[in-house]
Amino acid sequence: MRVLHFLWLFLIPFCQILSGNEIFLVSSQCLDDQKALLLQLKGSLHYDSTLSNKLARWNQNTSECCKWNGVTCDGSGHVIALELDNETISSGIENSSALFSLQYLEKLNLAYNRFNVGIPVGIDNLTNLKYLNLSNAGFAGQIPMMLSRLTRLVTLDLSTLFPDVIHPLKLENPNLRHFIENSTELRELYLDGVDLSAQRSEWCQSLSSYLPNLTILSVRTSQISGPIDESLSKLQFLSIIHLDQNNLSTSVPEYFANFSNMTTLTLSSCNLQGAFPKRIFQVPVLEILDLSNNKLLGGNILNFPRNGSLRTISLSYTNFSGSLPESISNLRNLSALDLSNCNFSEPIPSTMANLTNLVHLDFSLNNFTGSVPYLRWSKKLTYLDLSHNGLTGLLSPAHFKGLSELVYINLGNNLLNGILPSYIFELPSLQKLFLYSNQFIGPVNKFLNASSSMLDTIDLSNNLLNGSIPKSIFEVERLKVLSLSSNFFSGTVPLDLIGSLSNLTRLELSYNNLTIETGRSNSTSFTFPQMSVLKLASCRLQHFPDLKNQPRIIQLDLSDNKIKGAIPNWIWGIGEGALTHLNLSFNQLEYLEQPYSVSSNLIVFDLHSNRIKGDLPIPPSTAIFVDYSSNNFSNSIPLDIGDSIVFASFFSAANNSLTGRIPESICKANYLQVLDLSNNALSGTIPPCLLEYSTTLGVLNLGNNHLNSVIPDSFPIGCALKTLDLSRNFLKRELPKSLVNCELLEVLNVGNNNLIDRFPCMLRSSGNLRVLVMRSNHFYGKLTCDVTRNSWQNLQIIDIASNDFTGVLNAECFSNWRGMMVEDDYVETGRNHIQFQFLAQSNFYYQDTVTITIKGLELELVKILRVFTSIDFSSNRFQGVLPDTVGDLSSLYVLNLSHNALAGPIPRSIGKLQVLESLDLSSNHLSGEIPSELANLTFIASLNLSFNNLSGKIPLSNQLQTFSEDSFEGNRGLCGFPLNGSCKSNASELTPPPSFEDDTYDWQLIFMGVGYGVGAAISIGPLLFYKRGREYCDKHLERLLKLMFPTWGFTYTRYGPGKVVAVEHYEDETPDDSEDDDEGKKEASFGHYCVFCSKLDFHGKEAIHDPKCTCHMSSSPISFPHAPSSSSPLLVIYNKSFDS
Repeated sequence: MRVLHFLWLFLIPFCQILSGNEIFLVSSQCLDDQKALLLQLKGSLHYDSTLSNKLARWNQNTSECCKWNGVTCDGSGHVIALELDNETISSGIENSSALFSLQYLEKLNLAYNRFNVGIPVGIDNLTNLKYLNLSNAGFAGQIPMMLSRLTRLVTLDLSTLFPDVIHPLKLENPNLRHFIENSTELRELYLDGVDLSAQRSEWCQSLSSYLPNLTILSVRTSQISGPIDESLSKLQFLSIIHLDQNNLSTSVPEYFANFSNMTTLTLSSCNLQGAFPKRIFQVPVLEILDLSNNKLLGGNILNFPRNGSLRTISLSYTNFSGSLPESISNLRNLSALDLSNCNFSEPIPSTMANLTNLVHLDFSLNNFTGSVPYLRWSKKLTYLDLSHNGLTGLLSPAHFKGLSELVYINLGNNLLNGILPSYIFELPSLQKLFLYSNQFIGPVNKFLNASSSMLDTIDLSNNLLNGSIPKSIFEVERLKVLSLSSNFFSGTVPLDLIGSLSNLTRLELSYNNLTIETGRSNSTSFTFPQMSVLKLASCRLQHFPDLKNQPRIIQLDLSDNKIKGAIPNWIWGIGEGALTHLNLSFNQLEYLEQPYSVSSNLIVFDLHSNRIKGDLPIPPSTAIFVDYSSNNFSNSIPLDIGDSIVFASFFSAANNSLTGRIPESICKANYLQVLDLSNNALSGTIPPCLLEYSTTLGVLNLGNNHLNSVIPDSFPIGCALKTLDLSRNFLKRELPKSLVNCELLEVLNVGNNNLIDRFPCMLRSSGNLRVLVMRSNHFYGKLTCDVTRNSWQNLQIIDIASNDFTGVLNAECFSNWRGMMVEDDYVETGRNHIQFQFLAQSNFYYQDTVTITIKGLELELVKILRVFTSIDFSSNRFQGVLPDTVGDLSSLYVLNLSHNALAGPIPRSIGKLQVLESLDLSSNHLSGEIPSELANLTFIASLNLSFNNLSGKIPLSNQLQTFSEDSFEGNRGLCGFPLNGSCKSNASELTPPPSFEDDTYDWQLIFMGVGYGVGAAISIGPLLFYKRGREYCDKHLERLLKLMFPTWGFTYTRYGPGKVVAVEHYEDETPDDSEDDDEGKKEASFGHYCVFCSKLDFHGKEAIHDPKCTCHMSSSPISFPHAPSSSSPLLVIYNKSFDS
């Protein structure tokens, strides 16, 4: 026994040394003076006695004060520890002489109170303090120098979670160096939220010079800056390092791996850069590593040490890449692993199955491939997120068997396929299940124990699921969110069946083959007391469901249905007037029932693509997205419309019959990013303020109106325009010089106006300009800009046809157009077509369009792919030779230089344009032979070399010989197939191309034109009345378009005489809801595009489906956004006439 007592006497001081704190012994006797001081302290403090667990229980009638809550005494009865944390103290500490008279205090804890004053200077009287905690107590202002007198401090905590922005707690004078220079015993320092910005990057030197024994360093959100100095390596006892949320802007030092005692390293949100040192992963005692939210921090993980201690790893939102090593299984203590939003790739290692302590696993937003790992031994797992990767294969019950603790599963946005195992719905603890945007097929089978299921969220949207919706889903009583949109579910779903889910807050059934039945229900049998979001787009609704009594609905989407007639006035009262999102687009609505008052809380108001007549409805002032496009609205835009769209980001009234002037009140919409008033009959001037306030406006489309003024010269510095379309108006005079301020401009279209100016050389340095359309104006002069290497570097479409340009074509100009030199397989990550994104969090974007002309046929590309390139210089007065540098434009699709006065030979370099599909050099003075290199143009679908001075034999190639003699006529010395004449015979004299050097009437040309007109009438007449002739024409025109359209990504259909519809199949296309076209609709929606799916018919009012349609799988899977990408009809379809 004596030996045991002796050992305890030895262990007590030893434990004191290890803990860094002395053992506090409670006496049985409380000294009267100590009790008096405590009672005096209580009396001076202001606190909420109803929430106090300590002060409120101090009773003067109790003699033993050492047993009061929060009080600790030594053996002599002196108070040596006072813990008054979380006591709701609001004041009284400033001049508390009682507190500062407790001379024996070694520990003082005032954390989590509400002082809202500076740290009282009297604390410096407590010179025996070893532990001082003033964290989150509301202290503000400069930390007093007097605290530096507390030379015995071992632990100092002045941290705050929510720093006062106006009066933060700060160390400025004294600075950190002077404050700690006497605190050499300090081992734990917590200064989170304390403003240390005055230290700049000197904080490392200060700490290493005066705190050699420091073990814990926590300076989160303290405004310290980098780099992390080498001097910090002297602190060899560091075990916990928290530097989060400081703008260090530096790399992580390699010497951190030398901290052999380091158990915790957190560096999140520090703007770290470079490669993370791999050796840090090898620190044997490291338990917590958090590097999250450092997008510039990269690196990879080679391996983990055997028996590693890591329990938590967070690398989310960094640039880590490579594969996850098999040695991940060495981390047997790992409970949380977050690698979300990185660049990891390759399969997830199967050794993950050995992580038996895993609780939280998040690999979302990476590039992992292979199958979903089996985690059957991770029986503690509660959270699993593998979404937004490239995972493939099937899901089986074995993936989830035994994972009875799983609460959250997200496997969305992958490439998983096969039939869903019903077992996944039967996991006993599962609450949220996200399987959206995969390729799951087949029916969803019935699952057991639905009524007792814990599931509150089921998201199966954007898959290939079919069959009827299983009744089991409607038996899950706790279900709050049900999203089944964009599948192939079929059958009839009565709304009263859904109404049995009384807890449902969100229901999304859009874009299936479902019929939502509302006819047999009454307004009380399918009420949804908790419903806030209801999306029934493309559900074959014939009329509005009766939702008058729905008290909580704030989002309603009934778009793409067959609802006719009036918009009922009760709709504005849904959700008791709290409706924020209303989408009724793509219906057959005709008017708004009177009287009506638009819901005052609407944020998204979408009525586009209906038949609504009358005046434009006045949107509420809360509106952010307003789309009235493609209706029959008429009359003028309300003069005070700007007062109602003050906060709007998107406003479109395009494709209506609006007249009058553009009201200047629109300029009040200071947050407007997209304004589209195109395709109306608006007249008058462009309000100068529209351009003056374009520092936020990204898209301005006023095309195809009757505007007849000059373009105001009022584009400001900092102009934010990316798309400016003023085409098809009557605008006059010159382009404004201030347009040079629009440095972000990507699309400029001023075609078909009356502008008179020189070529806009002022835009030559615009690194963003991709589309420039100036056709059909009166532009003149030479293209003689001062060419630099970066001139027009991203230009991909230029159309200056039908102007009065002269001079020679600049060889250096072509060589600078690097936007036309991209590789064949070029795809820009994330955005491979020109668009303007707005309201990014809702995934909205405005889709730019452009019209191209091929053989007199106008086609509007509803999506401008960044790989599509085109040059149209036709119908000008260009002279000289065609430069060889045109052959450098390796990705050029369309080249039209027709109707100029170009001379000399056709450059052989054109044969290098391997993707060229349309070449028109007709009506020039080109001479010499057709280069044999043109035979290399294997994709050429349209060729016109007619009316030049070409000679010699037409080169033989499979492609060139597919063109008719029309492509080569008018060349006096040309011979060979397909021309009738033999190369040995003299070519007949043909009419030379028109000359641009003489402005007098050319009667020979006029008579020739009359002759062509008569010939055309004779040719076309039989086609109109002779069925066999029509079939022959259709066959050959179909063949031409089949060759050209697939690689541009759109199909075409002709409706009636002189109309062509160009339709791009893309991911956010709104599917048709007709039963006959359901199969084709789904095929297009899920990443297919059809080369030619509709028969060309001059007279048919509807397109005839071609059963021989050839379809190709898209190169990448399609994921449907939860919100529409855009609601503008310009994204989907467009009609254009063409020259006969």
